[in-house]
Amino acid sequence: MQLVFATNNLNKVKEVQALIPAHIKLLTLKDIGCFEDVPETQPDIKGNAIQKAEYIKQNYGYDCFADDTGLEVDALNGQPGVFSARYAGPQRNDSDNMDLLLNNLKDKNNRNAQFKTVIALHINNKLDTFTGICKGEITTVKHGEKGFGYDPIFKPNGYTYTFAEMDLTEKNSIGHRGKAVQLLVNFLNNL
Repeated sequence: MQLVFATNNLNKVKEVQALIPAHIKLLTLKDIGCFEDVPETQPDIKGNAIQKAEYIKQNYGYDCFADDTGLEVDALNGQPGVFSARYAGPQRNDSDNMDLLLNNLKDKNNRNAQFKTVIALHINNKLDTFTGICKGEITTVKHGEKGFGYDPIFKPNGYTYTFAEMDLTEKNSIGHRGKAVQLLVNFLNNL
């Protein structure tokens, strides 16, 4: 079985590749000759995941899956949410995004947050979605060098350190993307 993972984010590819069984060959957008920006214009995370999967299926014909992930912060009414990657602007800079979030939370006591990933799978002309959530809190300063995105400021519930201080195996075992991918893999194993 081969599936296209509709992302240009090599960090996501690395995380997902570690979770996908060997009998599933993962193709990237580059592998199928897709070099344009895949649209992400929906108002929510699930909508963006579906839009990306449908775009690849309709324009390239491959069975595929796409994900969209957002960080939802309680004290900011769920922001940055669907705008997580471009929270500080269209340059999509992780450091800028974290700095803005930390600044917006500087006078807030409630630092509870959750990462949410939705994966949309388009296979055998059918669409299914899988959701993974990891609850935690936003730290006051950045910790760790691993991971990407908001990992240096997100500490999962029950842990004393951030995603950016975890190795990939540990992060995948408790993280939002790991949970969603596990649901995807379980589904694919039962096809």
